[in-house]
Amino acid sequence: MTFASRIFHHSRKLRHSHKILQSDRATLARWVSNDVSQHGLGPGGNHGVSKFSSGNLFNRSYRTVSVVGTQLGNALRTEMEVHTTYAGTKFNRNLPCPKGNSRISFSTASGLPAHQEIGMPSLSPTMTEGNIARWLKKEGDKIAPGEVLCEVETDKATVEMECMEEGYLAKILRGDGSSGIKVGEIIAITVEEEEDVAKFKDYQPSTSDSAPAPETSPAPSPPKEEIAETPATSPEPKISTPSALPSAGNRIFASPLARKLAEDHNVPLSNIKGTGPDGRIVKADVEGYLASRGKEVPPAPKTAATATATLDYTDIPHTQIRKVTASRLLQSKQTIPHYYLTVDTCVDKLMELRSQLNALQEGSGGKRISVNDLVIKAAALALRKVPQCNSSWTNDYIRQYHNVNINVAVQTDNGLYVPIIRDADKKGLSKISEEVKHLAQKAKENSLKPEDYEGGTFTVSNLGGPFGIKQFCAIINPPQSGILAVGSAAEKRVIPGGGPDQYNFASFMSVTLSCDHRVIDGAIGAEWLKAFKGYIENPETMLL
Repeated sequence: MTFASRIFHHSRKLRHSHKILQSDRATLARWVSNDVSQHGLGPGGNHGVSKFSSGNLFNRSYRTVSVVGTQLGNALRTEMEVHTTYAGTKFNRNLPCPKGNSRISFSTASGLPAHQEIGMPSLSPTMTEGNIARWLKKEGDKIAPGEVLCEVETDKATVEMECMEEGYLAKILRGDGSSGIKVGEIIAITVEEEEDVAKFKDYQPSTSDSAPAPETSPAPSPPKEEIAETPATSPEPKISTPSALPSAGNRIFASPLARKLAEDHNVPLSNIKGTGPDGRIVKADVEGYLASRGKEVPPAPKTAATATATLDYTDIPHTQIRKVTASRLLQSKQTIPHYYLTVDTCVDKLMELRSQLNALQEGSGGKRISVNDLVIKAAALALRKVPQCNSSWTNDYIRQYHNVNINVAVQTDNGLYVPIIRDADKKGLSKISEEVKHLAQKAKENSLKPEDYEGGTFTVSNLGGPFGIKQFCAIINPPQSGILAVGSAAEKRVIPGGGPDQYNFASFMSVTLSCDHRVIDGAIGAEWLKAFKGYIENPETMLL
């Protein structure tokens, strides 16, 4: 171990290590043998499977050696995580990266100095591929730990990818705007010495260095086609020579089944020659006629369906967020038993309170409070009052959350985002208003961080204020068990007054709660809507 550690002490010497080991391969064997005897795998030692460490080789790659056997003289096998025979050629390891793991390889391939291969990191739990928005470093630049290398567009947002070690950016393999890069696929090369940068000018990663392709089973060979031995022309049917064809006028004799088959295919019986008893037409005669006629059927005329080839259209590529949204919504509708509860709420008092609060906000220089801010607050308080709706389903248990984190649906040019208002039940309306506006702006700029949208327990989607939609049913955002769809709050209705023939006008807002029936029973959902309606129609209770 001591001898090996002296050889592989620094990564700069890595480029020469393979030559040393190739000149004296027995050194490695003796080194392994000594460690085997020291770890009890010789005679009288442990006769099972033992794993021990070879040390911190090159101060970067922590290797593991497994030795299986009972005696050194028996079948001794060592398994080292290297890509070629003996150490010193190529070592792989996974390093933590901000919000995910990046594939980094250390290599001393023939003809190239020691370098690191930087792979596309996994920056969110659902990320399988990403795009390079832009590089903040260019080839030849010096890099240091903590500096931002590039901006990666994930399935949720654009995230900065930071350097992990000091060195120089030698080669950018996937430039600005590169899309569809699989997690682990090599995107850049870094080196330790500045003079090594020029040696990677024409570098191309080998196929084995790229992200591992998914295992695919070999395509099954096509089944042998069973060719029916049919002659080119239909055989002449064997016809028994009747003494006389029985007839009654122009009547043609045929079996009921043959007559029905001929009617179904609009075939005149007079065109078919019968082979049954006394020349009767049977089913086989009709089928034979149809088979022979099918070979002479002219091609069908062009229909209106073929005219679609002349349509003018534009193919719009999917964004990462739209791909993930589509996948999650499909999963939600296929796996979650949705049901819907709708209630109308009178918002006259809510609108009056909002006007008073906005007057105070303008006087103090604060942001205006929207109806959606009040809805978020009311939903959060209702979740605290009916905590069964603040839960998620798992196969083994129902997880009931103690935090009330409200996701707010925000539409952008790239797709639908759901930034989160954490602990909304504990925040004031002014704070909620500020956070909603700030997160909505970040969503439109595609600059949300994972902490801005992960960890929600309930979602609010409002199409009434911005679009005037009266009522709609939203799809649950898994793994949550409920989502509130909010319609327009400006619908005027006539309601009964205090006496006969007296009528008043009031403004109403329709809301629909989509529930996961595995978690929220109908009565629980109705109880939550009752609490929500109480806060909306008596908004001063939200301030208590």
